[in-house]
Amino acid sequence: MATWACGSSATAQYTLLDPVVVTGTRQPQRVFDVPASIDSVDGETVREQQLRVNLSETLGRVPGLLIQNRQNYAQDLQVSSRGFGARSTFGVRGVRLIQDGIPLTMPDGQGQTALFDLDSAKNVEVLRGPFTALYGNASGGVINLVTEDGPSRPTLEANGFFGTFASWRAGVKFGGSTGALNYTANVSRFETDGFREHSAARRDLANLKLGVTIDDNAKLTLIGSALEQRNTQDPLGLTQAQLDVNPRQAGTNAVLFNTRKSIDHQQGGAVYERRITSNDTVRVLGYGGHREVVQYLAIPLAAQGLTSSGGVVDLNRDFSGVAAQWRHSGVVIGRPYSMTLGLDYDRMAERRQGFVNNNGTAGAQRRDEDDTVYNFDQFLIANWYVADRWQLTAGVRHIDVKFRSDDHFIVGPNPDDSGTASYRRTTPVIGAGYELTPALNVFASAGRGFETPTFVELAYRPDGQPGLNFDLKPATTTNYEAGVKALVGTYTQATAAVFHSITKNEVVAATSSGGRNTFTNASETSRQGIELAANVIVDALAVYVSYTYTDAVFERFTNVSGQDLSGKRLPGVPRHVLYGEITWQHRPSGFSTALEARAASKLYANDANSAAADSYAAINWRGGFQQNFGGWNLTQYIRVDNVLNANYVGSVIVNEANQRYFEASQTRAVFGGVTASYAY
Repeated sequence: MATWACGSSATAQYTLLDPVVVTGTRQPQRVFDVPASIDSVDGETVREQQLRVNLSETLGRVPGLLIQNRQNYAQDLQVSSRGFGARSTFGVRGVRLIQDGIPLTMPDGQGQTALFDLDSAKNVEVLRGPFTALYGNASGGVINLVTEDGPSRPTLEANGFFGTFASWRAGVKFGGSTGALNYTANVSRFETDGFREHSAARRDLANLKLGVTIDDNAKLTLIGSALEQRNTQDPLGLTQAQLDVNPRQAGTNAVLFNTRKSIDHQQGGAVYERRITSNDTVRVLGYGGHREVVQYLAIPLAAQGLTSSGGVVDLNRDFSGVAAQWRHSGVVIGRPYSMTLGLDYDRMAERRQGFVNNNGTAGAQRRDEDDTVYNFDQFLIANWYVADRWQLTAGVRHIDVKFRSDDHFIVGPNPDDSGTASYRRTTPVIGAGYELTPALNVFASAGRGFETPTFVELAYRPDGQPGLNFDLKPATTTNYEAGVKALVGTYTQATAAVFHSITKNEVVAATSSGGRNTFTNASETSRQGIELAANVIVDALAVYVSYTYTDAVFERFTNVSGQDLSGKRLPGVPRHVLYGEITWQHRPSGFSTALEARAASKLYANDANSAAADSYAAINWRGGFQQNFGGWNLTQYIRVDNVLNANYVGSVIVNEANQRYFEASQTRAVFGGVTASYAY
């Protein structure tokens, strides 16, 4: 679904867009032509009258994609695609995150959305369905952010906002072009006291992109980014009783143990692309980075014995990777085709230590290990226009992931937990698109997906014996989808898709005791549903609406306690999600305003479906002015989130051991912001 955007000047009118994307087939194609469910949200939509802090601000419009703001910057957003990834209790798993070709998801399938830089986003591409499997391990969905190139004239921009909960953000961006060099760079700081008690955060983010045109056929792009979060407070989840009394309070022991997280992350990469012939292009990418995390957990002292991991996580990680692609186009049997052949190698090596949390202070050591994981994948994607209106797209990826853990903390009753594990799978995908008319495309696809356990899930065995959990199997998914994309008259775009997925051996929580969480496999789960979206634009009025229906259940699952949970709904996946937005612009004055509405049905919090967050509906409003004169562009806006001051749970912590499932969303919040840019 192509998204709408407003023009760059106050007198511009809203226009329908059909952007070119590369996510999906690895070849540039219009969104309308890609035979898969893909949306592209442009950079102006990401930034216009938005806080530019979280992807949830604007990507909630994408059908099938659920991004929930935990109101907890220590744990990041909760992201799922068609139900994949909904079970993650922190960070993102099951959805691949990419920025400018560099994976923000580690080889074991874990990623963090906080690394995305929204200030300089050109667009964000969101892919769902079978073709996501061609992006490797844990690809239930793909979110790919593309950083904009610098403008033709050197431009300096300052932006910021201030609002409720002592929240503020300030950023500076500079970009331009000179000769063969194109550049854009930005830095920002975000601070908040937080909606809930003990949820204050500070986030510093920097991003740099340099493009060098070597000659008419070659280009080199250098990319760098950094994230720093010091002592980000973690309010934890709430029990139902705590939620009923005061949804803004911190969870049990959050203050006593001073639960918090510090992150220091830097990464950089280079992309070299050369056109060898008119039909052949090679692309080589290399990247590397370093990440340090210190996290304080709320684990009672009595549970932090020698056989636990302690209450303080101290992680020191290095990661790197290389990728190579050969893209070729030509004609076969008189019909045009294109193909991409590629190799990906990614590696993560970390020193993970654990210590006792003595009421907010690190104490005796409880964990010390070296963990390494790498993947080496090969893939091929081909697209062939087999007839005037038919295109056939197929691909295959071979995935090979290896884990190694060397345990150095072998003390008393704590055994040697060293071990290795290897997983490999070949995932084929095939799809077809048919152009019924120039304004109506239909498509269908099928494929296999693959998801290994993460290091966290492999760490311990449910039977308490030493070593990695070798009995934990990787999940395999068979995906199907069919859809239609339509341009209705001059003013309307619409999409519809149906999907069905069957997963064998999905990784789910098994036990939680003494600070150790273990995992097992559910024999079979299923996800099926419908995605609908429509975009109507008439002159200065724009209306956008999307709806997702997801029926996600355990088909066959008996947990480690012997309880048969077959037929229960998968936690963390609402059955219904509705998003709507109406925007109006008065061009002569430069004024624009919008209403955003979002509603979701009941959200189960555990496998047994014995706890759930109620359905909710929330409305946001925004409005502001824009002025242009000389080289200046100025904007001012006010936004009110949760206008009706609804009390609701924005996200749940799935299967939380102490029934602290619920993370309350913020009540009414008011923000005011400004942006000023000058083109030299």
